[in-house]
Amino acid sequence: MAKLKRLATKLDDTVEIFEPVSSEELLDRHLDYPMLSPRHFSQKYNKLFEPIEFVFNGQIHKIQFNYCVNPYCLWFGQPQKRFEEIKNKPSRYKLSSKGKGKSDVIVCNPNRQTHPNKKTHNCTVTPVSNWSVAEEIKRLATMDIVKDIEPDYVFHNIGCVNEDFTPFTHQKFFYRRGTSSGGSQKWQCKECKKITNVLPNREQKFTYHQKKNDIMPMFAKMLLNRSPVSRTCEALDIAPQTYYHKLEWLYRRCLEFLERYEHKPLKTMEFDSLWLNTDKLVYNLNNVRKKGHGGLRYDNLEDKLMQTHIVVTGDIDTGYIFRSDVAYDWTITIDDVHEDTLYYREDHLYEFSRKNARLRFSYSPQPPTEKDDETDFEFELLQSNFHRRKKYIDGLHTNSNYTALAHLWLIKQTLHSRKWRFVSDEDDTIMKAIYRAFNDEILSGEAHHFLCKIDREKDLPEAYKEYLTAASKLKAWGELNGFEELSLKKLALLKIMYELKGQPLYRVLSDGAQTYKVWAKNPVEHPLPPSDKGYFSVDCTTDISSLSDEYVANMFFKVSDRPTSNFMQMIRRRLSILERPLVTARGGGKSYIYANFNPKYAQMSLTILRTYYNFCLKMKTKGKEKLTPAQQLGLTDKQFTLNDILYFK
Repeated sequence: MAKLKRLATKLDDTVEIFEPVSSEELLDRHLDYPMLSPRHFSQKYNKLFEPIEFVFNGQIHKIQFNYCVNPYCLWFGQPQKRFEEIKNKPSRYKLSSKGKGKSDVIVCNPNRQTHPNKKTHNCTVTPVSNWSVAEEIKRLATMDIVKDIEPDYVFHNIGCVNEDFTPFTHQKFFYRRGTSSGGSQKWQCKECKKITNVLPNREQKFTYHQKKNDIMPMFAKMLLNRSPVSRTCEALDIAPQTYYHKLEWLYRRCLEFLERYEHKPLKTMEFDSLWLNTDKLVYNLNNVRKKGHGGLRYDNLEDKLMQTHIVVTGDIDTGYIFRSDVAYDWTITIDDVHEDTLYYREDHLYEFSRKNARLRFSYSPQPPTEKDDETDFEFELLQSNFHRRKKYIDGLHTNSNYTALAHLWLIKQTLHSRKWRFVSDEDDTIMKAIYRAFNDEILSGEAHHFLCKIDREKDLPEAYKEYLTAASKLKAWGELNGFEELSLKKLALLKIMYELKGQPLYRVLSDGAQTYKVWAKNPVEHPLPPSDKGYFSVDCTTDISSLSDEYVANMFFKVSDRPTSNFMQMIRRRLSILERPLVTARGGGKSYIYANFNPKYAQMSLTILRTYYNFCLKMKTKGKEKLTPAQQLGLTDKQFTLNDILYFK
């Protein structure tokens, strides 16, 4: 029988990270900290190319993401290496500093050995902290699971002769004493007479520790239909504290539902190819001060509105949304960062060597040491900004680079496909995350990345007019070339093939000694755009020179951003705390009055919406039949309802 569940926490070791700092190195850091300048200290304890190991799902994984991310470069996806056999012993990469206050970059060194069709391009990429990527993977993985509640029962008084027996293994040594008001079974030891309450399982007491459980169906409907928190509290006659308690309970129910109907089926499903669309949604977080830290003074405040990112990935064929993650860590506090800074001496390390590089405040400012060139004024300013954060809601924003990378790495572990196809807009964060998480697949030709460039400023009438114009031009092109009998789709495929011959996606260059390919950055306009988007262009950033024009044309025709666009529209329309800003009463600006003040609840609401969207909402398929995304993907064979999610056993 299923046990009662709870949300996982970071203490559960969902991901067990092996600390990359030994006790000897830690001692050396503390000894060297006052003796070395920050520059020499960071160079001595440089972790740029050191991999990090961790245990996830019972397997040991090793990650190292600091390498070239240009798919046309010879060094793409290759780890750092020193060529001992070549004069001067050059390395693949070098670290280049752009000066104080600016990010360091990894630069590709020239290749000293001949290669038949590739060369280095002096590429640059901003490094990431492998340790911090692992920490972000741990955060996102922990949010996905629930754990059994397993209390540590004491069934006997001290000195009882039956203290080794429990009612689970030796019932004959205990009396049943009925159930408590909460539905838990009471057991009494026959020898020492101690009475102990045992938690019921889910079948025995589904609503354990839940008051007003009868309001949950209406609560879920109001949450998913853009009802503000205050209006929901009024309609259901509950307090705000009860609202968030119910929200957390519903979130846990969705995770239990996904554990059964998403996680387990995906473990055994094999896909021939997957078309994934990844995008980012930006919303403004109401940056609220903690109780007791308000007041009338406004001279020491953070920004009232904090820009927050949500990373979403969906399947183009079915519309199924695999993940939606908020770039905010509500499990960490400013004091945790301070403790890590003192323990690892992170204030004198390179950003990419820090444990907390993913966070908005990656270290706690410390007083300048004797060999530090930081002034007292600079230190006091940094310290003031750091400690000011303590007045605000717990948690810290994470760099969306790290969230996107962890997001895609977890998708790679969850899904099993022979071929991968990725579609995104020209967002550098997402593109580099794809190149890093799927570098092996891109190198082997099993993965390709496509750009979908759409002008989002167009209104629907303008987009529809462009669709009609494009269809008319396509028909005229077909008649001119003797293809009058072909459908618009087949004409569009032929037109793409014709365009690719005239303007290939890559250029072949020569330096006199060898020829090599580079990305042409020459997108192809889609000949048959959707009626609701109008003209848009398609490009491929990976090397597809080995594929036929017909195969590439079919891939180009399939490129779309519809999965993430549809889900993001659903977020705006159905979740009050994530809707678009309202016009102020004076009409002179924007109001984010309904925006939430704790992204923890934004993440919970997104997971609830994602579950409802994937398993409960039917959509038209190519065969005109209406199915849910989960049905189309093959996870289930039925449409679920909200009550199925709330009350499944």
